[in-house]
Amino acid sequence: MGYSQVSLKDKIIELYPEIVQHGVVVSLTFNEELKTYDVSMKKDAHQLKTHLETNDADECMDGKKCVHLGVQLKEFIDNFKQG
Repeated sequence: MGYSQVSLKDKIIELYPEIVQHGVVVSLTFNEELKTYDVSMKKDAHQLKTHLETNDADECMDGKKCVHLGVQLKEFIDNFKQG
């Protein structure tokens, strides 16, 4: 893992432009106990928390979309668009 949390967050936002398009606020922290990234997405009263495995984060930094995170993000956006 040769990258910072800030650069990982920036890469996620780059790979998923719908985050900015829909005004979703993303934050992440490294969970030392689980060795995963805790990803939080927030839009108004809607909030989603999920984990990003380090190997998924590595692939994300290599420019590959994080499939699990992408599915979660799509569901999150669909939920607040309906509400």
